[in-house]
Amino acid sequence: MLVMKFGGTSVGSQEAFRQVIKIVQDALTRDPQVVVVVSAMSGVTNALIEGATAASRGDHETYQRLKSELLSRHLSTVDQLSLSPAMRLDVSGHIEDRLHDFDRFCRSVAILRELTPRGLDLISALGERLSVVMIAAALSSAGIKAQAVEATELIVTDDNFGQASPLMEETKARTEARLGALLARGIVPVVTGFIGATPEGVTTTLGRSGSDYTAAILGACLAATEIYIWKEVDGIMTADPRIVKEAYTLPEMTYAEAAELAYFGAQVLHPKTIAPAAELGIPLRTVNTFNPAHPGTVLVRERQNTDKRPIQAVSVIKALSLITVEGRGMLGVPGIAARTFAAVARRNANVLMISQSSSEQHICFVVPLAAAKGVIESLEDELRLEMLKQNIDRIGQQAEVAIVAVVGEGIAYTPGVAAQIVGALGKRRINIVAVAQGSSACNFSMVVDIKDADDAVRAIHQDVLMPINGS
Repeated sequence: MLVMKFGGTSVGSQEAFRQVIKIVQDALTRDPQVVVVVSAMSGVTNALIEGATAASRGDHETYQRLKSELLSRHLSTVDQLSLSPAMRLDVSGHIEDRLHDFDRFCRSVAILRELTPRGLDLISALGERLSVVMIAAALSSAGIKAQAVEATELIVTDDNFGQASPLMEETKARTEARLGALLARGIVPVVTGFIGATPEGVTTTLGRSGSDYTAAILGACLAATEIYIWKEVDGIMTADPRIVKEAYTLPEMTYAEAAELAYFGAQVLHPKTIAPAAELGIPLRTVNTFNPAHPGTVLVRERQNTDKRPIQAVSVIKALSLITVEGRGMLGVPGIAARTFAAVARRNANVLMISQSSSEQHICFVVPLAAAKGVIESLEDELRLEMLKQNIDRIGQQAEVAIVAVVGEGIAYTPGVAAQIVGALGKRRINIVAVAQGSSACNFSMVVDIKDADDAVRAIHQDVLMPINGS
């Protein structure tokens, strides 16, 4: 069985719909059981969120305008599809009903002047509910038996609205029963990505890259042969091609490498998408809807290529700040590190990298730039007594910085790789502010000044990655 997810650009035009149909037809020649997962059309979720936010301010004009624009866009797309009159009427009616729901939900938000996380999930989930019926109808009109399925019937989650996590035991049972019955009858289920529901049936969303995550969850529940993530790019590249023009698509990565790369700024996959496939060893392939002949990048437990390349890619995260807590009085004082990060946690700030001197007199860590001011205030409040006693000399900030991360499972055990990475930057007089590498990790991370970030990526790609990889 194959699970295939199509992103927003894959459902955004008549040409894109034709590509989806061809891809599914080809997949059915290789495997008689195919599950399709679809995102909202590109930009639709953002428009829904914008409308809901406007409603919370009492701005009726904005959400009503957005409703009209979304209705026109979706109905125009339906008109371009080769549907029978009855099918076109049915799909158009469904779209009108869902956008009437959008109007109704926004009116309620406007009356209350409050947009709760639960309410936002209900509204932002409408995009997938619009696109799923269009894809199912397009496949049916091409002679493929297909049926739209709401993921709220399948994916059971907790009530962490906006970032819900699946309850896998319940989800597996529902998925096997609902989709298994359709697949047994030769029907292609077309499932809404991004959304789920609590055990009580309240709509939730799965967060960033939620539709990719949906595909991985369903693939794990159904023990799929392979999971395909269809996007508008050929796969995972050795670097951002906007920074490095010589960047190229990687044929293979391990799950661990891909997760590290995603964590450190790559936008192709989110780390949580990888986890369900990695747990069962299901190959996860990222491919291009508009260039289906390209094999893309496949994620596996262990790479099959014989050269065992120690480095796979280099990535960068920008808009960060380096926070430093230092003082000679920290030496041997228990609990300073714990209290430091407890103070950070109270601000809900994400810590992307940590480095500590062996003398215990210096801790530095990286947080998003937008969170830095609040983090420093929280640290000063938490450690006020230690600063008065001069056990801590300074809580400082360096803004703006970037993390440059080199990813590859061979970094930890290949002699000389770290020296080559540092040497590439030194040759160009790029200063490294901080470094972090775990003993078993597959990344080597460096903090550099923001003005040096792109040059650092290009230097490592040119001097280290390309020679090692034989490109």
